[in-house]
Amino acid sequence: MALFRKKQNTEAIQQPQVKLDDTGILDMPFLILVVLLVAIGVVMIFSASYARAYFNTGNSAHYFVRQAIFAVAGVAIMIVVGRLNYFIWYRTATLILLAAILLLVLVPLIGVEHNGAKRWLRLFGIEFQPSEVAKLGMILTFGAMMSVWQDKMSTFQYGVLPYAAILVLIASLLALERHLSATLIIFLIGAVMMFLGGTQKRWFVIGIIALAVFLAIYLAIQGYASQRVTAWLNPESDPSDSGYQIIQSRYAIGSGGFLGLGFGKSRQKYLYLPEEHNDYIFAIVCEELGFVGAVGVILLFVLLILRGYWIAIHARDRFGTLVAAGLITKLAIQVFFNIGVVSNFLPATGISLPFFSYGGTALLLQLFEMGIILSISRWCINKEAWRKKKA
Repeated sequence: MALFRKKQNTEAIQQPQVKLDDTGILDMPFLILVVLLVAIGVVMIFSASYARAYFNTGNSAHYFVRQAIFAVAGVAIMIVVGRLNYFIWYRTATLILLAAILLLVLVPLIGVEHNGAKRWLRLFGIEFQPSEVAKLGMILTFGAMMSVWQDKMSTFQYGVLPYAAILVLIASLLALERHLSATLIIFLIGAVMMFLGGTQKRWFVIGIIALAVFLAIYLAIQGYASQRVTAWLNPESDPSDSGYQIIQSRYAIGSGGFLGLGFGKSRQKYLYLPEEHNDYIFAIVCEELGFVGAVGVILLFVLLILRGYWIAIHARDRFGTLVAAGLITKLAIQVFFNIGVVSNFLPATGISLPFFSYGGTALLLQLFEMGIILSISRWCINKEAWRKKKA
């Protein structure tokens, strides 16, 4: 962690016009891991979704084809973004955050409802969750602010107040959507970035207390959230309603055993397990590929996350370090939350599994974020080229 916190201010902030690398070399380990996870995810979408796709549309490949198209487009976008000078996001960070806040304000007014929750917007025929844009805007804005105020981060005025104000504003808008999981993720990412940015540790104690109070009040007011906690602790108490999805997920995981039933041979995907191609796709991975396959997927995510932090540590400036760390932390939290929910280690949160869960716009945004990390990685590979350009 000391390597993160001691990262000095940037040559990039002083000379943003300098290109990173004319050869466009990207970090191949990171790129290969992302593409591999996306490929496995698309294949698992086909296996997990074809029963429901046939039931809903009459075309068993409906969800698979759509996801495959978005995956190809997303990988192309990732490579293009990876070739850009990432300092463009320093200049546009505030605009992205303001746009995300505006979109969050629109959700209660004109949002689209799914499964009793209004968290989506449909604009120009594209449906997406503004909370995902808010996470990206927050990460970029925090990175930009901390790059400028690095010598003042130990003070309350520059090290706590502006970030707390942004977090509270976003959390308040998410509360209108009853989106507790996104709120928690926003707070966790923000806390990690503030710690790496140099905020004094004593403020985190106050923050933890405030978050605990917020959660207690939220659970008391929002009945659906407390119901989820009850279902998590004792799903058998209501096996036909609140505990149904958890029980079916455990059936899928348990049925997989050590080596799995085999690709395409899941039984729970035949309309027994809700959201089998979305939030609960990891349960189908466990059922078809078994313990070995599930561990393999988790290992790929772990390698990707570790490589992302390696890129953050070796970034050429403080902005690159903080943005790469924030984006890979977001990925790590979502993977942990999703697998924790599917295995009933955590209460249901409604968090999808990156690169696996069905959702075209979500996949595009995830790959866009990976492209930003790839852009930052170009400096890690080409330090000598950068020094020669400076000379």
